[in-house]
Amino acid sequence: MPTPPTGRPALDRWLARLFDDDEKTAFGSGWASGTIAVFLGVLAVGGVACFHLPEALTYPGVRAVYALSWIRPLLATVIGGAFFFGLLSALLRRRKVLGFTGMGLALGASLLGGATVPVAGVEAGGIGLGLDWFLLNLFLLALIFVPLERAFAQRPSQSTFRPSWTTDVMHFFASHLLVQMSAWLTLAPAAAATRLVVAPQVQDLVSALPWAVQFLLIVLVADLGEYTMHRLFHRVPWLWRFHAIHHSSEAIDWLAGSRLHLVDVVITRGFTFVPIALLGFADGPVYAYLVFVSFHAVFIHANVRFRFGRAEGFIVTPRFHHWHHSCEADAIDKNFAVHLPWIDRLFGTYYCPGDRWPERYGLGDARIPEGYWHHLIEPFKRIGKLGS
Repeated sequence: MPTPPTGRPALDRWLARLFDDDEKTAFGSGWASGTIAVFLGVLAVGGVACFHLPEALTYPGVRAVYALSWIRPLLATVIGGAFFFGLLSALLRRRKVLGFTGMGLALGASLLGGATVPVAGVEAGGIGLGLDWFLLNLFLLALIFVPLERAFAQRPSQSTFRPSWTTDVMHFFASHLLVQMSAWLTLAPAAAATRLVVAPQVQDLVSALPWAVQFLLIVLVADLGEYTMHRLFHRVPWLWRFHAIHHSSEAIDWLAGSRLHLVDVVITRGFTFVPIALLGFADGPVYAYLVFVSFHAVFIHANVRFRFGRAEGFIVTPRFHHWHHSCEADAIDKNFAVHLPWIDRLFGTYYCPGDRWPERYGLGDARIPEGYWHHLIEPFKRIGKLGS
C-alpha cells in the first residue's frame, strides 16, 4: 500500500502507516496474500460477532433469506483462509505486520467460538443493524470486482487502495449497517401512495403479465423515475448539495458507487419505488430487479475496460456512466440514465464520444473535504455547483 499524500483522509494515512513498508508489492512478495488475510480476518471477526448478537447486529429482512447450514461453512472457510494467507504472507515478507494481523484476527475469531457459536431462536421481526448484510455484500462484491479490476483495468495505474478508498468503505459500511432504516424511509412513500391511489384493474393486469415482461417493465419504469430524479439532483441547487458527494470522487471504481449521501439514497429510491408499487408488479420480478440493480450499479462504476458493441445502445455500461462522472466541460450534466442509455438520447442528454474514456473525474475546481463525516455534514453547508 503506497504511502499516501497528506491530502488523503486520516484513515487512509493511518492504515498506510500501519501496514506500509519498503518492500515490493508484486505477485509472490507476500503483499497480496497479507492483504487478503487482513480482509478475511476482519470479515471473520464481524461474522462471529453476528453469531453472538444476532438480534442487535443482523437485519431481520436478511436473516430470513440465508440459512446457517451454509453460513457456518462459509465462516469457517473465511477463518481458515485468513490464517492460511496470513501465514503465507509472514513466510514471504520481511515485515510481518500484514501476515500477523491476518492470523491474529483469525485466531481471535476462533477463540470467540468461530463458526460453532450456538445461535438461539431469533424473532422474525424487530430492529437490528445490518452488519451481516454489510459483510456478505462486501465479501461477494470484492470477490467479483477486485480481480476484474486488476485483470481488465481501464486505468491500470489506479490501485485498489487509491486515494480516499477508506472513505468509500465507510459509505458502504454505513449504508449497509443502516439498511433497515434506509429501507423503511425508501419504501414509506411507496406504501403511502399505494394506500391513497388504488387501481386494482391496472394492478391485476400488470401482475398477470409474464415474469420476464414484468421485469423489463420494472427496469423501464424504475429508470424513467431515476432519470427524472437524477436530473433534478443536478439542476436544483439544494439537491445538488447532497448529490455532489457522489461526484466528488476523483477515482472511479466499484467502491466509488457507494459514495452516496443518505438523503440522496432515500429521495431517489423512494421516488423510484412509488410507480413500481402503484402498478402492482409481482414480488418475483421486483426481487429480481433489486438483485439486478445492486450488481449493475456497482458494475457501471468499475474500473474495467470492457466494450459491449451494439449492446451499449441498450444498456448502460461503465464507459457511458464514467462520462457522467467526468468533469470535462462537454460531459457535465449528461448521461443521467442508470440502466437504459436511450432515455438520454430521447431527452438530449446523451454523451459518449467515440471510443474515448474520460481523463478526469470529480468536481473540477470545486472541493469537498474528504472523509465520511465531512461528507455527511457538508451538504448542509453551502456547496457551489460545478460550473456555476
